[in-house]
Amino acid sequence: MIRLEPLNEVSKGLLYVTPAIAVIVTILLGTVMFAVLGKDPVQAISIIFLEPLTNSFAISEMIVKATPLILIGLGLSFGFRAGIWNIGAEGQFTVGALAGGAVALALHEVEGIWVLPLMCLAGILGGMAWAAIPAFLRTRFNTNEILVTLMLTYVAVLLLSVMVHGPLKDPEGLNFPESRLFHESAILPIIIEETRVHIGFLVALAAVLVAWVILRHHVFGYQVKVMGQSPRAANYGGFAQQRVVWTCLMISGGLAGLAGLFEAAGPVGQLVPALPVGYGFTAIIVAFLGRLTPVGILLSGFVMALTYIGGEAAQIEMNLPSAVTGVFQGMFLFSLLGIDVLARYRIQMSRPAWAAGK
Repeated sequence: MIRLEPLNEVSKGLLYVTPAIAVIVTILLGTVMFAVLGKDPVQAISIIFLEPLTNSFAISEMIVKATPLILIGLGLSFGFRAGIWNIGAEGQFTVGALAGGAVALALHEVEGIWVLPLMCLAGILGGMAWAAIPAFLRTRFNTNEILVTLMLTYVAVLLLSVMVHGPLKDPEGLNFPESRLFHESAILPIIIEETRVHIGFLVALAAVLVAWVILRHHVFGYQVKVMGQSPRAANYGGFAQQRVVWTCLMISGGLAGLAGLFEAAGPVGQLVPALPVGYGFTAIIVAFLGRLTPVGILLSGFVMALTYIGGEAAQIEMNLPSAVTGVFQGMFLFSLLGIDVLARYRIQMSRPAWAAGK
């Protein structure tokens, strides 16, 4: 029988190296996968992981895709550190985009520098409102936030579809399920000419800095750490656990909602049913690959963005299936969790009790 025994001491240095090892293992697994598919593994790995880094346009697109991943990953890291498993960031992302987009459409003919801040506020509040549902249910009825947040994701996606098919549909859009294009004053400013890199990237960098300060130097960061490591110790220390639950979910929901607004008012420029593309789920991998640290999430956000850009290029150049990006991201998570287990536990082989008596 195989069983796992916790190690007496876990090397912190090894835990910080495991993401790099997971990347290497993922590349090796990808090589085997491409060989099985009958494709040149070296060429495929080169297209996915190397070629985007040599192209200025691809790098700019990496920044665009990394922006929502970093914002959502930062929000999730607060809850994950405290043992609050918000799996429904995709739903909060969607509702944030819907709330901010509704403000943009309501002010379609209005110009002013205050339009974008108002949209951002609406996006944050929309994400927070959606995250408040699992927060209330957990603190009031002790429900499982994993199931609640996950189920609410599908509700949010359907809510967006209903709105763009009905009240928010473009009256001049030839009956297509989409809103009208946002007014110029409701579009995020571009910070690098001839690219799609918008000011949201600077907001994401600022969020990394703020999250680092809170987690390292603020009492709330300490409360989150203690609650995640030992809820009993947190209760004994007089920490208000319900307040920590609410605060963590509000932070994750607000940042996910802001990321959704950035996506709607940035690369997309309108509300469409296909707006949620899985960033909320990918950000879970980003958070864990970054070891739940702000700087690590910043780096892992770019790694995941690289798989998006490289995967799309591989689909075009090598006629690979569209699922290749999702497979790579899944292998990242599988490799990271597997290596984490080996770093924290010792594998022991023992004979079953019925066999030991013989």
